Amino acid sequence: MIVLPVASRSSAESLPSSGSIVKEESSEPVTYTLPDKKGRSRFTRWLDYIFFSYYRKTFTVVFASNFIAFIALVVRNEGWPLAPEVGTAASANLMVALLFRQENFVNLVYEIAVACPHSAPLWLRRRLAKVFHYGGAHSGAGVAAVVWYIMYTVITTRDYILRPVNAGLANLITSYVVLAMFCFILAGAHPTFRRKYHDHFEAMHRYSGWVALMTFWTHTVFAGEQYRKLDENPKSLGMYLITSPNFWTFLISTSCSIISWSRLRHHDVYPERLSDHAIRLHFKYREMPPFYGLKVSTRPLLEWHAFATIPNDDNGGSGRRGFSVVVSNAGDWTKESIQNPPKKLWIRGYPLHGLLYTSKLFKRIVVVATGSGIGPCLSLLWADVTPRRVLWSTPNPESTFGDKIVGAVKKADPKAVIWNTRTQGRPDMIMLTYQLVREFDAEAVFIISNPKITRKVVYGMESRGVAAYGAIFDS
Repeated sequence: MIVLPVASRSSAESLPSSGSIVKEESSEPVTYTLPDKKGRSRFTRWLDYIFFSYYRKTFTVVFASNFIAFIALVVRNEGWPLAPEVGTAASANLMVALLFRQENFVNLVYEIAVACPHSAPLWLRRRLAKVFHYGGAHSGAGVAAVVWYIMYTVITTRDYILRPVNAGLANLITSYVVLAMFCFILAGAHPTFRRKYHDHFEAMHRYSGWVALMTFWTHTVFAGEQYRKLDENPKSLGMYLITSPNFWTFLISTSCSIISWSRLRHHDVYPERLSDHAIRLHFKYREMPPFYGLKVSTRPLLEWHAFATIPNDDNGGSGRRGFSVVVSNAGDWTKESIQNPPKKLWIRGYPLHGLLYTSKLFKRIVVVATGSGIGPCLSLLWADVTPRRVLWSTPNPESTFGDKIVGAVKKADPKAVIWNTRTQGRPDMIMLTYQLVREFDAEAVFIISNPKITRKVVYGMESRGVAAYGAIFDS
């Protein structure tokens, strides 16, 4: 473990001046100067590295593609697009949105991106590592689906007024029900509401989605009955449905939800209490490769909590291989889990790749974690795939997380910088991270921390030309 000068405000005099870092190596000190940020001004840097994130770029590309499709439909139909065409566009976007929340599809996207060899140019690998911004495709397609469906509801209302039929009325009623559910989902997904009322957001998303899915099938049948009769040679209802793209895209959408929930299982948990602040929950129902995460719950219809998994050698002393998750006190559910360790937990869906899986794209990396952020990093350290240096800032690491976790960090990086904030104060994360990048000649930085520190370190590195990746909190 390396002990570096304290970088807290109370001991700022211990830091080198002029933004430089000194490392003792043999008898000759090596000084690294933190370079100036790139960009013409603070505003242009904010645009480049914060506002125009890959998440927003992906959202924009998806939404702009839909706008182009809308213009093409308007031009082709000389004004009003046809309701079946608009309905197909809505269901296609809904399919894309749900695919980017289906575990196997997301894992496939990760596998394709990470398959890029190290011999490829660094600029290409740096961009492929942004694959974890796939949430932009989910939200972009989701918002586009709502806009398309608003348009569909307007058109089908107009069609019913011009040609009132029983099937048209049923189609109209179910359209408004589906649209109401879509609007609930969209409103609940607003970042501000989601952060403040996360459990309510989950409930609105889940139950509104289920109601929309069930209503949509009824709606599809009535819509087919209404619009098939407008063709010159009307097909039977069954033939009209199975030859409609709308039917198949919606079948895929429904399958995404069914597959995930069909994997709902209640598994035994073997808790290992680390401290009053953290607990390690062991599972032995299966082996878990590195770089996966899963969702656990005590109330599967109300709330879910995502954790990165850590492959185990002894599964908490049971002699059987399995995996574990580290839970630290960060809210009501985690606090209750620490104080009253669960004996069983619900697990849903297939294990999912996450941010740290993209570390395989690089030859050398620096791993940065604060507090319980070391938990997700343990899977990467256990995998031992990519050479790395580790910076971990946390209060009282041994007493909070135990000797096993501290030992795992030191085993992965014998020179790991483990910064005890209780005795050393708060570190300058940007300066320490940059020092490790220079020392190790790392190609990228991966950070697992809270939103404030994550954004600070990612911006501090990227604005100085160093590739940096941290979890996004608006996906």
